[in-house]
Amino acid sequence: MDIKTDKPTPTAAPERENPLRAEKRKKLHALKELGLNPFPHNFKPTHKAGPVLAAHQAFEAGQQGTEDVVMAGRLMTKRDMGKAAFFNFQDQTGALQGYVRLEELSEQDRNFFNHVDIGDFVGITGHIFKTKKGEVSIHSKKFEIICKTIEPLPEKFHGVADVEIKYRHRHMDLISDIDSRKVFETRSKIIREVRRFLDDRGFMEVETPTLQPIYGGAAAYPFSTHHRALDMKLFLKISPELYLKRLIVGGFEKVYEIGKNFRNEGIDRSHNPEFTMLEYYETYTDYIDQMKQFEELVAHVVKAVHGTTKITYQEKELDFTTPWRRLSVRDGIKEFGKFDPEGMSEDELFKKCRELGSDMKAPGTRGEMWMEAFDLCVEKNLWHPTIIMDFPVEISPLTKSHRSVKGLVERFEPVCAGMEIGNSYSELNDPEEQLARLEEQEESRKIDEEAQPMDEDFVYAIETGMPPTGGVGIGIDRLVMLLTNQTSIRDIIFFPTMRHK
Repeated sequence: MDIKTDKPTPTAAPERENPLRAEKRKKLHALKELGLNPFPHNFKPTHKAGPVLAAHQAFEAGQQGTEDVVMAGRLMTKRDMGKAAFFNFQDQTGALQGYVRLEELSEQDRNFFNHVDIGDFVGITGHIFKTKKGEVSIHSKKFEIICKTIEPLPEKFHGVADVEIKYRHRHMDLISDIDSRKVFETRSKIIREVRRFLDDRGFMEVETPTLQPIYGGAAAYPFSTHHRALDMKLFLKISPELYLKRLIVGGFEKVYEIGKNFRNEGIDRSHNPEFTMLEYYETYTDYIDQMKQFEELVAHVVKAVHGTTKITYQEKELDFTTPWRRLSVRDGIKEFGKFDPEGMSEDELFKKCRELGSDMKAPGTRGEMWMEAFDLCVEKNLWHPTIIMDFPVEISPLTKSHRSVKGLVERFEPVCAGMEIGNSYSELNDPEEQLARLEEQEESRKIDEEAQPMDEDFVYAIETGMPPTGGVGIGIDRLVMLLTNQTSIRDIIFFPTMRHK
C-alpha cells in the first residue's frame, strides 16, 4: 500500500479552511507520510449493515459468530476507551456498531485507526457478536481507511436544519438524515411501480426529444438555447405530448414516457422549473376510459408503497380507494363558489372573479374566467382524490370537443389535497379542427406568451391519421409529495433549482 509522496500537497482556498478541516488534512498528510494509501482503488465488502442486523437479532447477549465478514461504510461516531474503542458506521442499508481492541490490530491498521475521523469511509473485517447490552456489533480484526475526508460533517446527525445547506448540498442532508434518504428511496419505488403497472398492461416505454425546434403540449413559457452547428433556436421540452402522438400515428398503440419537462416559470412549494412527468397514450380509448385507468394506476402505486389505499398526509387521511369522486368544473363552481357561471355575462364573470380575489386586469375569454373562478374557490377545497372533468374549450387546444355539451371538451384533471396531480384528454384527431385550434393559439400569442405556437409538422402527422386516443399526464413529483408526506417539492427532488450563490 506504499504510495509516493514527493509531489507538493495542494491546499484548500483560504476562505474554506477552518481548524476542523486543518486537523483532518493534517491526519491525511500523516497517513501519506507513513506510506499508507487512504484512497485505495477498490474494496470488496461481503455484507451490508441492514441484513446483518436483521440476521443476528436472535443472538443472545454475548453470543459470537464463527465466520468473518467484510463490511464498509461511513464512520459516524467513535468512542475511545484507551486500549479499545466502539464506533458506528453506516451504509445505504443501515448503521452498525463496531468494536476494536488496538492490540489485536496490525501496526498498519492501528495507524489507520489512530488517524480516522468522523465522516471517513472505513473497511472492517471481523466477526459478528451481540454485546452484553444486546446490540448487534462487529468485532474488528482488520481496520482500514478507504476514503479520507476533509470536510467535517454537521455536528448533529438529526438532519440538516438549514434549508440552504439541505437543498444546495444535498449530500450533507442524505448523510445525516435517514428520513430524507427514505423519501428518495420511496420516490424510486413509486416510479418503479408506475412502470410495472403500465408494462403489465402492454404499454411500451419510449423517449422523445428534449431539445425541440417547436415546443408544445402545454401552456407554458419555455427555456431556449441556440444550436451553433445548425444555427437554429431550440427549446427544452415543456411536454412530450406532440411527439408521443406522432408515435401513435406511426402505429404504436400504447406508449409512455417518464422524463424531465422544463418550464420557465415561478418556483413555489409545488413547482420547480425542471420536473418529472409521466405521459401515456392509448389508442381506441377516451377520457372516460382513462379516468378509470388513472385512478387504478395511482391506487396500485399507493398500495404497493404503503400496503393500503388509505394513507395519512399532513395528519389527515387521504383515501385513494377507487372509484374516485367525479365533479365537473361547472358543478364544482356551483358547489364551492355558490354561483353558476353558465348563465353569467362576461362582465358578470369578470366581476365575480375579482370578488374572489383574482388579479385579472381585464376580462378574459369565458373559459379562462371559468377556470380562474375554479382555481380560486374550488381546487383548494378538494382533499380526497377527485376527478374534475369537462373543461372549457378555450384552454384545451389539443382536446376533443365534448360529445354532448357545447363549449366544453372531454378533459379531466385529478385533484388531491388541494393540488392538481394530472391531466387527461380524449385527444383531438380531426386535422382541420386541430389546425383551427392551433391557429387560434398562434393568434393569442400576441397577448399570451404561454399560448402554444403553431406546429405544422404535428398537423401534418394528424392528417396522416391518428385513431381515437386517450392521453394522460401525471406529475410524478406531486405524487411523490403525497406518498411521502412532504409539503414542498424541494424535499422530493434531489437537486432542486436554486438561485445562484
